[in-house]
Amino acid sequence: MRQPYGRAIASTVCYAHPQWYAQHGFAVVVQDVRGRGDSQGHFRGFSQEAADGTSTLAWVRAQSWCNGRVGSYGFSYQGLTQLLLASDAQLPDALAPAMAGLDERRHWASEGGCHWWALGLGWGLQLAAQACQRRGDHEGWWEIRRSLESGDFLRHGQALLERLDPDGMAAAWLQLDPAEAEGWRRHEPPAALWRRPMLLIGGWHDPHLLGVLDLWQRARAAGGEPWLRLGAWSHLQWNGGLDQLQLAFFRHHLMTGSETIAAGPVPLPQQLSIGTALQNIATEQWEPLEPTACSDQRWLLCSSGLAAVDAAEGQLIATDSRATHGEGGRCTIVHDPWRPLPGRGGHLGLDAGGVLRTDLDQRSDVACFSSGVLDQPITLLGQPVLELEAMADQPGFDLCAALSVVQSDGQVRQCSSGVARWLGHSCQTMAPRRVELQPLLLTLQPGERLRLSLGLAAWPQIAVNPGDGTLPRGAAGPQHRVISVELNLGSASLSIQPMVGAN
Repeated sequence: MRQPYGRAIASTVCYAHPQWYAQHGFAVVVQDVRGRGDSQGHFRGFSQEAADGTSTLAWVRAQSWCNGRVGSYGFSYQGLTQLLLASDAQLPDALAPAMAGLDERRHWASEGGCHWWALGLGWGLQLAAQACQRRGDHEGWWEIRRSLESGDFLRHGQALLERLDPDGMAAAWLQLDPAEAEGWRRHEPPAALWRRPMLLIGGWHDPHLLGVLDLWQRARAAGGEPWLRLGAWSHLQWNGGLDQLQLAFFRHHLMTGSETIAAGPVPLPQQLSIGTALQNIATEQWEPLEPTACSDQRWLLCSSGLAAVDAAEGQLIATDSRATHGEGGRCTIVHDPWRPLPGRGGHLGLDAGGVLRTDLDQRSDVACFSSGVLDQPITLLGQPVLELEAMADQPGFDLCAALSVVQSDGQVRQCSSGVARWLGHSCQTMAPRRVELQPLLLTLQPGERLRLSLGLAAWPQIAVNPGDGTLPRGAAGPQHRVISVELNLGSASLSIQPMVGAN
């Protein structure tokens, strides 16, 4: 494992301690990447890892305790270090990247044209604080710590980054336009790596999920046979993790003649014989499903104009029943920057995961569209996509969507969310808009309803749109405008589409 947080931690927030793997017959190397922890040199982020990772693999293979076969593991930064290598000359014999991706814009820093605000600042300031500690700047370390603990980093964190870690990745990302690919790096592993044995791990509530799905699809397209596990997990909470599976995976590919199947019953996600398994967000049951599968449902949106006033007024209508409900209608949402709609839970929240949003849906700046009460279970598998026409009265607006289950007791449990941003005078013209939500596997039960909620902010998950056409840079301020957005529901739809394209 190669990681930037100090090797003593060894990602034990998600994995068993390296000693556990050592007790099962493995030599485990945890390395501080260049310029971090006790490693010398200057830390330059992902750009340094290809050469250093290749050198490290060569060093490990040359050790007397190595049988010549090397596996790599780790999540987040430690996930990407496994993929960034200089050439085909030194590659892991098996690798287990978790919660990572290759595109810095789409898999690490933004979505829908919006920077990950709270997540991006929080992660960047963690790295900056460790850099302060490394160079003996205790004052800087404490300044960052106080800012994180008080929440002040949400307003002043970018300035802190630019002062205390101006060359860091997080500071650089915030200077780039998240709506355009120009200036952003997309990494490319050696071609032969895609065909190596690969165990990919992701979470429905993890911001890097699309990166993991991209890795899975690219490995399959290159002729590899990657294993995949997608749990109802956030970035840091794996609910027991997958160490048993990971151990069996490495035994299978790195040890000659080793026992690969554990004695006694093994839970499905830990089974070596199952290549792909997805966990249902609602039932928490694991199913041997492919991410190319899709439940392929579609609903239309309908409101007489009161969907943002009465949470029960807007409707989600199955496409085969439009004739009995007439046209979709129109409704208007008003964003007041003095009280921006909070973002809660999901994959972009500091409180990541499934959360209750009953109180948020009662706000008059949230338009809600609900299905009828179900009389039989339905399962959603894929990526929810909202398509509708919208226009604002200002040259900038956001659409922030949440997909939830309205439980039989009336509580609203959010399961997926997504954001999209538009800037410029084209915002003031009625035009098609699209919001892609986080993929999911979710079963609703009889007595429950499906709900789509639409707002114009998700603070602090994304910066508050000022409505003047400029790129948002933080919390609401005196320059922020009230924004009214009119939704034309005549052709609006919510559909469940494939998470990844079929090969």
